Amino acid sequence: MSRFDGRVAIVTGAASGIGKEIALRFAAEGGIPVIADLNLDAATATASEIKSKGGDAFAVAMNVADEEMVEKVVGEVIAKFGKIDVLVSNAGIQIVKPLVDFPFADWRKLLSIHLDGAFLTTRACLRHMYAANYGRVIYMGSVHSKEASKLKAPYVTAKHGLIGLAKVVAKEGAEHNVTANVVCPGFVRTPLVDKQIPEQARELGLSEEQVVKTVMLKDTVDGEFTSADDVADAVLYFAAARSNGMTGQSLVVSHGWFME
Repeated sequence: MSRFDGRVAIVTGAASGIGKEIALRFAAEGGIPVIADLNLDAATATASEIKSKGGDAFAVAMNVADEEMVEKVVGEVIAKFGKIDVLVSNAGIQIVKPLVDFPFADWRKLLSIHLDGAFLTTRACLRHMYAANYGRVIYMGSVHSKEASKLKAPYVTAKHGLIGLAKVVAKEGAEHNVTANVVCPGFVRTPLVDKQIPEQARELGLSEEQVVKTVMLKDTVDGEFTSADDVADAVLYFAAARSNGMTGQSLVVSHGWFME
């Protein structure tokens, strides 16, 4: 028997990057990932890839910051599967600028996707998890949930905020057998990170190679990017939790960049 046989997981931002890897791995262990993404075509392609490997998946369009849409999609998942066992709140964006030049609209956009998105998807899923007396909620944090970098004021703020949210969900959810955790990756070579390299090079007056070597991976033990597979290992560890033993905890996955 596989770890996730018959389990249903909503994974936001799952059409690409870390979210896609989590969905693929969850399906490979018998689970049914709901690929929730702004890009329905890409979500459908990911679901098709899972089905071609003998797994099951369900693709849905979701803007995590749209309350009505989140409620509607969660309702569709319940109508189709009758339950939601796991929520992986992974959708996110990055915008880098010095704080003094940061447009308020960009600040609000980033916080809305990371924090409003986490709140709205959690609230919608918790109602069904409480009814079923089972749920595993995992937030995609970052090393920036623990420390700061220049040029990333709203991102660092949002990622710190997810730790607070997870702790509240852990306390409120405990009596309903619902756990909450945060996985905090270092730099993973996703489109989101690839986009940052030239942006940071411009802002910091460095070459792209220098940004990778002297900014992003400077403090790792091996000069390696964290892989999506590394992150999926941690997410699935929390998703498979058999008790409240680890609830409320956050786990850094960063090749030693940040240790605690």
